[in-house]
Amino acid sequence: MKTDANGKLRVAVGADHGGFFLKQELVLRLRDNYEILDLGADSYEPDDDYPDFVVPVSMAIISCAVQRGVLVCGSGVGACIAANKVPGIRAGICHDIYSAHQGVEHDGMNVLCLGARVIGVELAVELVTAFLQARFSGEERHNRRLQKTLAIEKRALIGDEGKKGGA
Repeated sequence: MKTDANGKLRVAVGADHGGFFLKQELVLRLRDNYEILDLGADSYEPDDDYPDFVVPVSMAIISCAVQRGVLVCGSGVGACIAANKVPGIRAGICHDIYSAHQGVEHDGMNVLCLGARVIGVELAVELVTAFLQARFSGEERHNRRLQKTLAIEKRALIGDEGKKGGA
């Protein structure tokens, strides 16, 4: 996986008003070990909406400016739904350590979504660390499943939803 000139993994982070304070704490705690691209919100504004921050984080991944993304909203659900609308993004909401690393290892997850009203700072740091340290296994069964998932996305983009599985 590509890193910056200092060998640090590049990570885009974004949050709406519901996740603002947790995002701020994550940026502070992770910046020594990772190159963090903070894509907002830059201040607490109650009318900040998660889709407004999902797009820049997703585009940073799609453009290869960063390798991974972290999105924080109140529950994590809204940000996850919006992120998965972006072709090439494989977002998962994870509030346990196993899912945070397994989502990368087995499913090629590239965006971690967190709910600031669901978990605390310490667990959030552990989750993000597990997510960022994980690598896709490359095992045949995981690769096969990922290719089938990518085929679903491709068919949806070209308007051919009727085919079964990855065929």
